[in-house]
Amino acid sequence: QVQLVESGGGLVQAGGSLRLSCAASGRTFSNYAMGWFRQAPGKEREFVTAISGSGGITYYADSVKGRFTISRDNARNTVYLQMNSLKPEDTAVYYCAARNGKLASTYEARYDYWGQGTQVTVSS
Repeated sequence: QVQLVESGGGLVQAGGSLRLSCAASGRTFSNYAMGWFRQAPGKEREFVTAISGSGGITYYADSVKGRFTISRDNARNTVYLQMNSLKPEDTAVYYCAARNGKLASTYEARYDYWGQGTQVTVSS
């Protein structure tokens, strides 16, 4: 199985940038597609972005397309979320997730392992 540890959350001003990291256990990291989800106060958790095991395929929610970039470094067992041009509506707890498969998915139910989440707050 996979253990996920997130880091990099914090407080930023609107228009600023933040980079989240998610470190995974194991030595077969490339076998797992990875995703980022977020949950704002009083809202349901929603899909943000996902990346295939090789890193060759990515998906983005329309709300973040052009502003966020997902990437992975399989040699370091780490997936990243670069967030630029942040907006107050990006404020949420951000979760990384892994699934038993190399194909990226936008569906929360397809993911098998979850991190504890990291808070991102964007002030206006």
